[in-house]
Amino acid sequence: MDIEGYAKRGLKNNDPELEDKLTARILEVKNTSPEHARKLAQATITEAKATLVLKGDVLEPTVSGVTMGEFGVGSRGLGDFYTHEKIAEVIGKTKAVVDTTHLDDSGVVTSEGGEYVILTVDGMHSRLSDYSFLAGFHVARAALRDIYVMGARPVAMLSDIHVADDGDVGKVFDHIAGITAVAELSNIPLITGSTLRIGGDMVIGERMTGGVGAVGVSTDLTSREQTQVGDVILMTEGAGGGTISTTALYYDMHDVVDETINIKFLEACDKLIDSGLVKHIHAMTDVTNGGIRGDAKEISRTAGVKLIFEEKDMRKLVNPTVLEMLESLEIDYLGVSLDALLIIAPGEYAEDIMKTIRTADVDIAVIGKVVEGTGAEVIIDGEVKDFTPRFRESAYTPIKKMIGDENPRDFEEMKKAIDTAALDAIEKKRRVIEMVKRK
Repeated sequence: MDIEGYAKRGLKNNDPELEDKLTARILEVKNTSPEHARKLAQATITEAKATLVLKGDVLEPTVSGVTMGEFGVGSRGLGDFYTHEKIAEVIGKTKAVVDTTHLDDSGVVTSEGGEYVILTVDGMHSRLSDYSFLAGFHVARAALRDIYVMGARPVAMLSDIHVADDGDVGKVFDHIAGITAVAELSNIPLITGSTLRIGGDMVIGERMTGGVGAVGVSTDLTSREQTQVGDVILMTEGAGGGTISTTALYYDMHDVVDETINIKFLEACDKLIDSGLVKHIHAMTDVTNGGIRGDAKEISRTAGVKLIFEEKDMRKLVNPTVLEMLESLEIDYLGVSLDALLIIAPGEYAEDIMKTIRTADVDIAVIGKVVEGTGAEVIIDGEVKDFTPRFRESAYTPIKKMIGDENPRDFEEMKKAIDTAALDAIEKKRRVIEMVKRK
């Protein structure tokens, strides 16, 4: 619980009972005395008053009037993709080989020696806070995948862990154990990191969040913008990771979690790199952001091509236990993270790529092709259907199903507000840079 946010809302509403209410909320969460809870409430209100109204470029926030939840940020759908495009605009074009404007899995720069240096970071799944080992295992895999799909071999990982004030210190150790289980299985070490509380004294409760970053090096590079008309699309088997684990946990199908505990994706990529075939591959990605629907949209936009998929071929590659769970819950498997490897390459190399992947005991097949045009289509039972992502990824928990995944009626209006906020942030950045230069 964010007690600072609670205090500021109460102050803005001129709530005369704010101190009593905040004291009661603190006592609901913290194991403390009424006297200590009241003193904490009073101190929080004092600090909140001091920072309620801020002036000046550095302190005044950029406000869009649209909340993260309303716009679906982090929900791997249209709102999330749109926000990431705006993030790229705020960052601006860089001298990097691959930066945020490419909407790729990782960023790439060139070293003085001419090698590609690849950098990425992944946040742990927000619903795995109570399952810190599992959260660590899956976020570590995710970070390493993002390096591998750029055609590079990861060389190290770093972690960032934040636990709220009342969280047990053991969560930190459990999370690190999950990360280093992947590190030891893959022989890619975790070498540094940071451990902090969420919001210091101002966030009470046990919630945990954090992320894992990874760095890799390579002399060859794959990126989504290299996708070309005439390429074929291949996909490996997928059993999911954090998303599928979350589905299994919150629908009381806990045994399915075990299906996600593997490093098959990493082993398949190692085989590809060892084979030298990476130089013939145009693009690779892991099927995560909004499922194949989301990946198809991002690749199409970045490369200026159209992707056509065969549903019957994709279905065969989904772990049977995972697929059975998703279908029993009426969750669209094409709109959730499967953690499969998607490869786009010229057709003449498809057979060699598949043979190589299968030596890692990982199944793979051709699932589609790249043609002229824009967007994506999927062929289901011989019928061509639109393949655009929904406003949010497939609803895979009871709460997500309640919220739904349809576009809000005022989506276009919200986009205009987001546009304005992004431009405001860009202008603010310009003013602050000029101020620093004048000093």
